[in-house]
Amino acid sequence: MRIEKLSSGDDQRILDAAHLFDDPPTPEWASRFLNAAGHHLLLAVDDDRPVGFVSGVETTHPDKGTEMFLYELGVDSAHRRQGIGTALVRALAEVARAGGCYGMWVGVDPDNAAASATYRAAGAADPEPFVVFNWNLAETGPVAQS
Repeated sequence: MRIEKLSSGDDQRILDAAHLFDDPPTPEWASRFLNAAGHHLLLAVDDDRPVGFVSGVETTHPDKGTEMFLYELGVDSAHRRQGIGTALVRALAEVARAGGCYGMWVGVDPDNAAASATYRAAGAADPEPFVVFNWNLAETGPVAQS
């Protein structure tokens, strides 16, 4: 198994790994992701077949600097519990470190034991609990402006 960092022009590699994503990637979104500064997608490949991926997005704040948000991790069901997820997370942490990020974080559902175990195995520490709020902007319509 090897880990490859995708870059601009590797759109088809994402489309070929569609089975790893929650929903099928589109050519437009794959291209947009890979061409955006601070967006990273690493692909785990075994015998030239994609078996896992991790995506991350750098976020910068004026008083904090830049950190890596681990956006999503996916491993093919037949390849789980083989250390692929842990290797992908560690590789993303190295990308973050090399890019000058001061930290990396991910949100996990409290009952997702497999994800929690993977992130702990990759060196993550359990932070204080917090609540996440989200807005589904596709369903709420336009925001009123004054």
